[in-house]
Amino acid sequence: MRTESPALAPYLRSQTQGRLLAELLLRPGVARSVTDLARIVQAPQSVVSKEVGRLVRAQVLTDERVGRTRLVRANPEYRLMEPLAQILAATFGPEPVMARLLSGIPGIEEAFLYGSWAARFTGVTGRAPGDVDVLVIGTPDRAALNEAVAAAERELDLPVQITRVSSAAWEQADDPFVRTAQAKPLVPLRLLGEAS
Repeated sequence: MRTESPALAPYLRSQTQGRLLAELLLRPGVARSVTDLARIVQAPQSVVSKEVGRLVRAQVLTDERVGRTRLVRANPEYRLMEPLAQILAATFGPEPVMARLLSGIPGIEEAFLYGSWAARFTGVTGRAPGDVDVLVIGTPDRAALNEAVAAAERELDLPVQITRVSSAAWEQADDPFVRTAQAKPLVPLRLLGEAS
């Protein structure tokens, strides 16, 4: 099955490759199994396994066997790691970075990326995003959200706007902003501790 190059980074082979690289390169030192990677990037395990094989052969990633499990991580010795990680942070980075930074903040029921970044991520063509829009459902502390935004802006080198909506407002969809957000592309953030 041939896939289109991702709108966020048309120089990459596929959306799967971009998500896979972002998941590993933007979390240096973290090892993931191929099974976990397939679940995270929402692609068949066979596709992820082939992509991992290509990236291991290119020395972008390293792998090791622990029993029957193949663990994969970013290769810190890869010569182009820093510039590649910067490209991934600016293109595919908002999803894993925001998920990591919002995880553990009490009161968040759901979180999504929306706006131009979410549109490009889901394949809608247009200009490159100039910022990252984040929608948080629930009642998290505003100061904790502001800390997450500041950290994300440092990591992504992009402005980050966060909007907080109560779960009641999200469910009722009476507000024009909520209706508009629900009608446009949304990228759900997989917060740590959520059921897979």
